[in-house]
Amino acid sequence: MAAVADNTPDVLLDRITPDGARDDSGVGGVTALLTLRDPKRRNAMSRALSDALVAVLDEVEADERVHAVVVTGAADRGPAFCAGGDLDELAAVGATTGQDGEEAIRGVYAGFLRLAACPLPTIAAVDGPAVGAGINMALAADIRLAGDTAHFEPGFLRLGIHPGGGMTWMTQRLVGPQTTLAMLLAGEAMDAAAAERAGLVLRRVPGEVPDQGHSPVVTEALRMAGFSARAPRDLVRATKASIRTTATLTEHADAVSTEVGPQLTSLRSSAFREGLERLRRRS
Repeated sequence: MAAVADNTPDVLLDRITPDGARDDSGVGGVTALLTLRDPKRRNAMSRALSDALVAVLDEVEADERVHAVVVTGAADRGPAFCAGGDLDELAAVGATTGQDGEEAIRGVYAGFLRLAACPLPTIAAVDGPAVGAGINMALAADIRLAGDTAHFEPGFLRLGIHPGGGMTWMTQRLVGPQTTLAMLLAGEAMDAAAAERAGLVLRRVPGEVPDQGHSPVVTEALRMAGFSARAPRDLVRATKASIRTTATLTEHADAVSTEVGPQLTSLRSSAFREGLERLRRRS
């Protein structure tokens, strides 16, 4: 885990084995557990935190041992995923003019845009509030899980801010236009149960957040990510790439064509031969 000063925005990195233990052995596939940490601002998305997230994602993608990514928030003062954008920074951005303002706000967005572009499977484990840009962070992940304390609050119009970071696009694709309009124009917030019903999260994971150790939702996210950590990394990446490609296709035949090449590659791999041998031994 990275060492940080108490009030320094950072992203902590742990490598977790499929069995749920921290691991620095250098052997076998692992999940990268990324923990947003800015205790002074309850993990609000600042330029510093965004830059730290980009740097950590660059590191884990270059690490051949990392097969999946879980993102959560540090609970220094109670459960918190990401309490929105740093309001002082946003006010400073609003005071700038021209290209400088656009570049500054894109810098704040860079962290969750980098997460959205990650070629590895990503899971957001949400404990506590996800406000404004914090919802964007959750939406940028492939899969979202919500602990009992999770709370999704758009917050933009209440503060007189237009939604940003692609929230109008991401939310509509996930929950449809009506729920998006309710969230962004009627201030509709969601607890974990409501987020599950709306399809904003895959499911709610009940249980209290402990004083030490992983919360139930982080534990479940790591369990799910462990499935990819046990599989060949190239196969995991290729499968996610195919899912992204076929999402935009309209013809079944085109989807088959997309999958043929990667499937043939996997059938010729040592991992398939070993898996087939294990299956034959059990039969």
